[in-house]
Parts: sequence; C-alpha cells; structure tokens
Amino acid sequence: MSGGELSGVWIYLSTSPLLGLSSTLVAYQLATWLFERCGRHPLLNPMLVSVALIVGFLMATGTEYRTYFDGAQFVHFLLGPATVALAVPLYNQLPLLRRVWPAVALVVVVGAVVAAGSAVGIAWAMGGSERIMLSLAPKSVTTPIAMGIAETIGGIPSLTAVMVMLTGISGIICGPWILDKAGVKRPEARGLALGITAHGIGTVRALQESETAGAFAGLAIGLTGLWTAVMIPLVISWLK
Repeated sequence: MSGGELSGVWIYLSTSPLLGLSSTLVAYQLATWLFERCGRHPLLNPMLVSVALIVGFLMATGTEYRTYFDGAQFVHFLLGPATVALAVPLYNQLPLLRRVWPAVALVVVVGAVVAAGSAVGIAWAMGGSERIMLSLAPKSVTTPIAMGIAETIGGIPSLTAVMVMLTGISGIICGPWILDKAGVKRPEARGLALGITAHGIGTVRALQESETAGAFAGLAIGLTGLWTAVMIPLVISWLK
C-alpha cells in the first residue's frame, strides 16, 4: 500500500467512529496479550495498559477525545448489559450466599465506612479543603453513583470521577498482592475485597480468578454503592 493510500485511509478513519472503536479493541487485545505473556504481572493489568496505549495514541495523532469517544461510545454502551450480566454468576452462588450473608453485610458496611473515612481523613491531614474532602468521600463506589453523591453533598463530580478511576486501578494493582500476602485464599472473601475497594475494575480482576470471586465482587459493588449513597449524605447533614 502506497503512502498516498495510507494517508487516505487515515483521513477516513480519523473522521469516522471506527477510529475510537477499533483503537479501543486493539489496545485492549494488545494489553491482554502482554498481561498473559508476562505472567499476569499486576503492573501490566490490561485496564491500566490499554488506557496508557489509548492516551498515547490520541496524543501522538492529535486526536481529540470527543472524536475518539464518538466510536468508543459503542463499547461504553455495553457497560450496562455487562453490569446486569454479573447477576448470572451471583445467581449461581445463591446457596453459598444464603449461608454467609450476615458476614457479607458486615464486611460491606465496615468496608464502605473505612473507604470513605480514610479518604476524608487523609485529605484533612494534608490540608485539603472541605470541597476536596467531600469529593473524595465517595471515591470507592462505581463512577455514576460516586458522581451523583459528590454533586448532592457539594463536591466536585469531575474530581470524584478521576479519583474513582485511580482507586480502581490502584486496587487491581495492589489488591491481589495484598490479599496473597495476608493469606486470604477463599474466593468469596477475595471477591468482596476487590469489589469494595476497586468496584467495576476490581470485579473484572476477580472474575479472572474465579466465577465465585467475580460474583461476590459484583455483589459488593451494588451493596457498597447503596450503603455509601445513604450513609455519606446522612453523615454530612448531621455534621452540618
């Protein structure tokens, strides 16, 4: 293929939704291949590597994010069905869930309180403003819920969204290693920990370990989001 033909193909792709869609799929496939090739090293998690690849591609080509998202929105749309599909492995684990639900409820409540409290406490210790602390409080729940909570309590939703992403990425990098060092072997315990601390990205990581871990991580996302959405506004209104 000549240079002129390549230039024509690039001009077509750069103005087409195919650019965002194809670059997203290619980046994730490359990241997955690298992850498996390197023995599933935590720092090479497919989510982290694919984000870096896409950012680098957009910067190198001078492509605006809006142009990229015109195509990537088709993948983004599948987030809803994928989240609903988490009910399937959870349904398969119902007998186990019936036996351990008191422990699950306790872990979710404690985990949500520690996640929000530690974020606010660290921000306060570092001299963060009240609005910054309010933005960080819901950072351990999935993005739509976190942004809604931040807006309700007077935080900055865009900052909250960034912190949710950073929390998820750091959770999948450090979480499995910490659980291994702590001797946590049971898949339901590992799933709950990853779901509470790293929400959706953590659930993907848990599903890589086992269906049971993925099911409990998916359950943790929903319960943590529900509890946090109720707890934080109530606490804020009480403090004021």
